Amino acid sequence: MEKPPEPSEGEWDFYWCDVSWLRENFDHTYMDEHVRISHFRNHYELTRKNYMVKNLKRFRKQLEREAGKLEAAKCDFFPKTFEMPCEYHLFVEEFRKNPGITWIMKPVARSQGKGIFLFRRLKDIMDWRKGNAGKKLTSLEAQPARSTANPSGSHDARSSDDQKEDIPVENYVAQRYIENPYLIGGRKFDLRVYVLVMSYIPLRAWLYRDGFARFSNTRFTLSSIDDQYVHLTNVAVQKTSPDYHPKKGCKWMLQRFRQYLASKHGPEAVETLFSDMDNIFIRSLQSVQKVIISDKHCFELYGYDILIDQDLKPWLLEVNASPSLTASSQEDYELKTCLLEDTLHVVDMEARLTGREKRVGGFDLMWNDGPVSREEGPPDLSGMGNFVTNTHLGCVNDRKKQLRQLFRSLQGQKKASS
Repeated sequence: MEKPPEPSEGEWDFYWCDVSWLRENFDHTYMDEHVRISHFRNHYELTRKNYMVKNLKRFRKQLEREAGKLEAAKCDFFPKTFEMPCEYHLFVEEFRKNPGITWIMKPVARSQGKGIFLFRRLKDIMDWRKGNAGKKLTSLEAQPARSTANPSGSHDARSSDDQKEDIPVENYVAQRYIENPYLIGGRKFDLRVYVLVMSYIPLRAWLYRDGFARFSNTRFTLSSIDDQYVHLTNVAVQKTSPDYHPKKGCKWMLQRFRQYLASKHGPEAVETLFSDMDNIFIRSLQSVQKVIISDKHCFELYGYDILIDQDLKPWLLEVNASPSLTASSQEDYELKTCLLEDTLHVVDMEARLTGREKRVGGFDLMWNDGPVSREEGPPDLSGMGNFVTNTHLGCVNDRKKQLRQLFRSLQGQKKASS
């Protein structure tokens, strides 16, 4: 596939850039008022695993000071995490408090399951530390090749799941492994959900209705912690499994997942779970709201990875700044092309929208400097009595019909006012 032209090669209005272009060019590029690019300058505050946890911990402390412990507890959706090697001694202290539990080590700036391992003994960490002392990443390892939006069925390694910034020493996070994941058919899975942020100040975020559950190919067990096919749900890992079926794939669309849960646990439990996920999206964005450089030229389409445990509690695993746009099936292809189309509709280079829309295609406005209500008119925030958040994750996505109606009514309004 041909590399897209660099913006320096001519005039441009919109650039779906990768993070390496951003790092090299953002500060030296003059952009007209209307120009848009697909990342915030320091997006890694949310999308690098160690920074995400650092920001969430800081935000939780701030909430505790300002609003009390109950409010701060709403941030308890990420597993206990330590940055390695700098928090090694704190980690050892915690490790000794709970002997025998499983931990997972993840490189902070790699993707697609690379470099991840599970462990239960400090000796494994000692071995890792020895092997890692002073080890520098090559630029190729740290920075996957340039990304291009390629929602075609062909495999494109460049469309990686997150291009992190390259860093001189390979840092890891040690995270408590969730030993009781919710299983379907005995297999572990996580959810990929898409959130589009158009602005951080004020915070304006949209949630996409479609997404998918990614399953491991092998039945879950804690007796073999070295088997990646059991524990890692990344498609890049699973498709190398000997019994992987390319036609079947290892994904469910979120609608199917939501229906499955409703049939097992009833609609109320499902509403609670999805509302807890809304809380994750908003709190995580709020945790970086003051540190992200909010530039009017920038927007960001994030890929959230969420794990659900047996108690139907959702956990935030990570947030990706360049969610993979490579399709692994026809269903996946349709989801990703529609997701891209709708992202462009919300970015609205043609200036067709009024700015008051609460739905554009498959995107629902979830936060607009405050929660957005499903009901029309100003929200009743007095007792939050009738307030229902304007999110429809895993619900029907009649985007084509909605877009037709939306643009027809906008055309009608323009005619009436001219």
